[in-house]
Amino acid sequence: MKWFNTLSHNRFLEKETDLIFNFAKNSKVPSGFGWLGSKGQIKEENGTHLWITSRMLHVFSIAALMGRPYALSLVDHGINALLDGPLVDKKYGGWYACVDNQTGTVKDASKQGYQHFFVLLGAASACTTGHPRSRELLDKAIEVIEKYFYSEKEKMCLESWNEEFTKTEAYRGGNANMHAVEAFLIVYDVTHDRKWLDRATHIAKVIIHDVARNLHYRVNEHFDENWNTLPDYNKETPAQQFRAYGGTPGHWVEWGRLMCHIKAEYEAINEVAPKWLLEDAIGVFEAGIRDAWYVDGNPGFVYSVDWDGNPVIRNRIRWPIVEAMGTCYALYVNTANPRYEELYQTFWDYCVTYLKDYENGESWFQELDPNNKPTSLVWDGKQDVYHLLHCLLVPRLPLAPGLAPAVAAHLLDVNAK
Repeated sequence: MKWFNTLSHNRFLEKETDLIFNFAKNSKVPSGFGWLGSKGQIKEENGTHLWITSRMLHVFSIAALMGRPYALSLVDHGINALLDGPLVDKKYGGWYACVDNQTGTVKDASKQGYQHFFVLLGAASACTTGHPRSRELLDKAIEVIEKYFYSEKEKMCLESWNEEFTKTEAYRGGNANMHAVEAFLIVYDVTHDRKWLDRATHIAKVIIHDVARNLHYRVNEHFDENWNTLPDYNKETPAQQFRAYGGTPGHWVEWGRLMCHIKAEYEAINEVAPKWLLEDAIGVFEAGIRDAWYVDGNPGFVYSVDWDGNPVIRNRIRWPIVEAMGTCYALYVNTANPRYEELYQTFWDYCVTYLKDYENGESWFQELDPNNKPTSLVWDGKQDVYHLLHCLLVPRLPLAPGLAPAVAAHLLDVNAK
C-alpha cells in the first residue's frame, strides 16, 4: 500500500500538523515559550527553558512559512525573547538554561550546549521567514557557538559551561553533538558556509561510523574529555532525561535521518557523499528496531537498553517513534525498500492507537508505561511539539535543504501525486 508522496496521505499529515500547531500556541509566556502540561496548560513551576523556547521558535517559523496567520507574531515573540528577554545573559554572554515564566528570575544559570544548539537551529529557521531581526539572532548564536561550544582542537562540540564561561564540563555528550549536527545543517542551508556541512559530517563520523558501528550500531552517548566512551555512565540513575544510561534507541533512529540529510546536502551540490553515510544510517535504524521495537511483548519503542540490547527503561516515550517515522521516509527515498514504508505505516497505527490523546486538545501523550498507558516516569506533561513536527513534515519534503529552508523554497509536496 502506497503512502509516501501521495496527496491523500499528505492531506492527513497537514491536518495533524494544524492540530499540533494549535496546541503549541498555548505555550507563549512573557519570557519565551513555556513547558506545556498534559492538558495544554502552562506548567508554571517548570519555568521557561532555553531549549523549549528555541525549539518552538523553529516550529513557529515553519508554521509561518506554511501561511498560518498567527505564527509570525510568535516568531517575533521568540526572537525578541532570545535577543532581549531574561534568558539572555547580558553580563557573560550566551543564554541561561532556565528562567521564571513571569518574573524572568534565573532558575538555572548554567550554559548548556544542548540548549544553545537549539538557539542556533531556531535562529537559522527564523531567518527563512525574513523576520528583520532573525539574522541578528543567528549571528549572535554563531558567535557564542564558535567561542564556547565548538572545539576547533577536538573538531567536536563541548557539553556545558558555568555561568561565567570560565569552567567547562569534563564530559562530552552524544546528544548535544547530534543536535549540533541538526543545527549545523540548517545554518549551512541559510549561510552557504561549507564549514557547517563539514563539521556535521565529521561529528557523525566520530559518533556513528567510528564508535557505534563497532558496537553493533548501539550508539554510545557518553564520553570523557578525550572522547573515550563511558559505558557505565548514569547506571545508578538510568531514567535521566538527557543522559540516560546505556543506549537510547530513539537517538539511533534520529541519527539515521540526520545522516540521510547530510548525504542529500552533498548530492545537492553535485558531490559524492561518503559511502558510509547511508550504510550507517541503515545500520543505526535497524539496530533501533532490533533492540527497541516490540521487544517485550507489547508494541512500542522501549526508552533505553543496555550494551547487550536488553531493555533498561521499558516506558515508551513519544519522540523515538515519531523520529523513526521520519527516518523511514528518509531511508525509503534512498533505497526504495518497501520495508521502510511498511514500518512507517505500522508506526502510524501505533501512534493513533496509543499516543494520540483525543480528550486533551488533539495532542499526543509524551510517555506511556510498558502496557501503553499514560505515565510520567521520565517526562512530565507534553512540553513541546518539536519532534512531532518531524514525522508530519519530513515525509512531505526532499531531504535537502533542511526543513525550514525547504518550506521557504516552496518544496512542500513537490513530489506528491
